[in-house]
Amino acid sequence: MQITSKFTITVHIITAIDYFKDDMKVTSNFLAGSVGANPVIVRTVMGSLKDAGIISISQGQSGISLAKGLDEITFYDIYKAIDPVGEEGLFHFHENPNIECPVGRNIHAALDERLHQIQDKMELEMKSITMADIAADIQKKIEAEG
Repeated sequence: MQITSKFTITVHIITAIDYFKDDMKVTSNFLAGSVGANPVIVRTVMGSLKDAGIISISQGQSGISLAKGLDEITFYDIYKAIDPVGEEGLFHFHENPNIECPVGRNIHAALDERLHQIQDKMELEMKSITMADIAADIQKKIEAEG
Protein backbone atom coordinates (compact mmCIF):
# COMPACT_ATOMS: atom_id res chain seq x y z
CA MET A 1 0.00 0.00 0.00
CA GLN A 2 1.33 3.39 -0.92
CA ILE A 3 -0.12 6.66 -2.03
CA THR A 4 1.84 7.54 -5.16
CA SER A 5 4.18 10.49 -5.57
CA LYS A 6 1.44 12.14 -7.63
CA PHE A 7 -0.09 13.15 -4.28
CA THR A 8 2.91 15.22 -3.17
CA ILE A 9 3.42 16.50 -6.72
CA THR A 10 -0.18 17.73 -6.64
CA VAL A 11 0.27 19.46 -3.28
CA HIS A 12 3.38 21.16 -4.72
CA ILE A 13 1.51 22.22 -7.88
CA ILE A 14 -1.44 23.72 -5.98
CA THR A 15 0.89 25.55 -3.60
CA ALA A 16 2.96 26.95 -6.48
CA ILE A 17 -0.13 28.06 -8.44
CA ASP A 18 -1.26 30.06 -5.42
CA TYR A 19 2.19 31.40 -4.51
CA PHE A 20 3.04 32.71 -7.98
CA LYS A 21 -0.46 33.77 -9.10
CA ASP A 22 0.14 37.51 -8.68
CA ASP A 23 3.67 37.55 -10.08
CA MET A 24 3.48 35.63 -13.33
CA LYS A 25 1.47 33.51 -15.72
CA VAL A 26 1.67 30.01 -14.26
CA THR A 27 2.16 27.37 -16.96
CA SER A 28 2.61 23.60 -16.92
CA ASN A 29 6.24 24.01 -18.01
CA PHE A 30 6.90 26.40 -15.12
CA LEU A 31 5.23 24.00 -12.69
CA ALA A 32 7.23 21.05 -14.07
CA GLY A 33 10.42 23.02 -13.38
CA SER A 34 9.31 23.85 -9.84
CA VAL A 35 8.30 20.26 -9.10
CA GLY A 36 11.31 18.75 -10.87
CA ALA A 37 9.08 16.37 -12.78
CA ASN A 38 8.43 15.54 -16.40
CA PRO A 39 5.93 18.03 -17.92
CA VAL A 40 3.78 15.09 -19.08
CA ILE A 41 3.29 14.01 -15.46
CA VAL A 42 2.43 17.57 -14.45
CA ARG A 43 -0.10 17.89 -17.28
CA THR A 44 -1.67 14.55 -16.31
CA VAL A 45 -2.04 15.73 -12.72
CA MET A 46 -3.44 19.05 -13.91
CA GLY A 47 -6.04 17.24 -16.02
CA SER A 48 -7.20 15.35 -12.93
CA LEU A 49 -7.32 18.59 -10.92
CA LYS A 50 -9.32 20.31 -13.65
CA ASP A 51 -11.77 17.38 -13.80
CA ALA A 52 -12.17 17.62 -10.01
CA GLY A 53 -12.92 21.36 -10.24
CA ILE A 54 -9.81 22.34 -8.29
CA ILE A 55 -8.01 24.31 -11.03
CA SER A 56 -8.91 26.23 -14.17
CA ILE A 57 -6.70 26.16 -17.24
CA SER A 58 -6.74 28.99 -19.77
CA GLN A 59 -4.61 29.21 -22.90
CA GLY A 60 -4.82 33.00 -22.70
CA GLN A 61 -3.26 35.54 -20.38
CA SER A 62 -4.25 33.94 -17.09
CA GLY A 63 -2.71 30.49 -17.51
CA ILE A 64 -3.45 28.11 -14.65
CA SER A 65 -5.41 29.27 -11.62
CA LEU A 66 -7.19 27.78 -8.64
CA ALA A 67 -10.94 27.30 -9.05
CA LYS A 68 -11.38 27.06 -5.27
CA GLY A 69 -9.86 28.81 -2.31
CA LEU A 70 -6.98 27.08 -0.55
CA ASP A 71 -9.17 26.67 2.53
CA GLU A 72 -11.67 24.73 0.39
CA ILE A 73 -9.14 22.20 -0.91
CA THR A 74 -8.34 19.36 1.48
CA PHE A 75 -5.82 16.55 1.29
CA TYR A 76 -8.84 14.27 0.88
CA ASP A 77 -9.95 16.22 -2.22
CA ILE A 78 -6.48 15.76 -3.69
CA TYR A 79 -6.38 12.09 -2.75
CA LYS A 80 -9.73 11.47 -4.45
CA ALA A 81 -8.73 13.45 -7.55
CA ILE A 82 -5.27 11.93 -8.01
CA ASP A 83 -5.15 8.48 -6.39
CA PRO A 84 -8.77 7.39 -6.09
CA VAL A 85 -9.36 4.19 -4.19
CA GLY A 86 -11.74 1.77 -5.84
CA GLU A 87 -14.50 -0.17 -4.16
CA GLU A 88 -12.00 -2.72 -2.88
CA GLY A 89 -10.60 -0.07 -0.55
CA LEU A 90 -7.15 1.14 0.33
CA PHE A 91 -5.90 -2.32 1.27
CA HIS A 92 -5.82 -4.95 -1.44
CA PHE A 93 -6.46 -8.39 -0.05
CA HIS A 94 -4.75 -11.46 -1.49
CA GLU A 95 -7.32 -13.14 -3.64
CA ASN A 96 -7.21 -16.83 -2.82
CA PRO A 97 -6.61 -17.62 0.84
CA ASN A 98 -6.74 -21.37 1.26
CA ILE A 99 -10.11 -22.27 2.78
CA GLU A 100 -8.69 -25.65 3.81
CA CYS A 101 -6.35 -23.79 6.17
CA PRO A 102 -7.87 -22.49 9.44
CA VAL A 103 -6.00 -19.18 9.05
CA GLY A 104 -6.90 -18.84 5.37
CA ARG A 105 -10.54 -19.57 6.14
CA ASN A 106 -10.75 -16.80 8.75
CA ILE A 107 -8.29 -14.12 7.66
CA HIS A 108 -10.89 -11.93 5.96
CA ALA A 109 -13.16 -11.99 9.01
CA ALA A 110 -10.24 -11.01 11.24
CA LEU A 111 -8.94 -8.17 9.05
CA ASP A 112 -11.70 -6.63 6.94
CA GLU A 113 -13.31 -4.39 9.58
CA ARG A 114 -9.96 -3.29 11.00
CA LEU A 115 -8.64 -2.33 7.57
CA HIS A 116 -11.81 -0.35 6.83
CA GLN A 117 -11.40 1.47 10.16
CA ILE A 118 -7.81 2.39 9.31
CA GLN A 119 -8.88 3.75 5.93
CA ASP A 120 -11.76 5.71 7.48
CA LYS A 121 -9.44 7.31 10.06
CA MET A 122 -6.88 8.21 7.42
CA GLU A 123 -9.56 9.80 5.23
CA LEU A 124 -11.00 11.72 8.19
CA GLU A 125 -7.55 13.12 8.98
CA MET A 126 -7.03 14.05 5.31
CA LYS A 127 -10.31 15.99 5.39
CA SER A 128 -8.96 18.10 8.27
CA ILE A 129 -5.85 19.33 6.41
CA THR A 130 -6.34 22.12 3.88
CA MET A 131 -4.05 23.59 1.28
CA ALA A 132 -4.29 26.84 3.27
CA ASP A 133 -2.43 25.02 6.07
CA ILE A 134 0.33 23.99 3.68
CA ALA A 135 0.59 27.42 2.04
CA ALA A 136 0.90 29.05 5.47
CA ASP A 137 3.68 26.64 6.46
CA ILE A 138 5.53 27.29 3.18
CA GLN A 139 5.17 31.07 3.63
CA LYS A 140 6.63 30.87 7.16
CA LYS A 141 9.59 28.84 5.89
CA ILE A 142 10.22 31.29 3.03
CA GLU A 143 10.12 34.24 5.44
CA ALA A 144 12.50 32.45 7.82
CA GLU A 145 14.99 32.06 4.97
CA GLY A 146 15.30 35.83 4.95
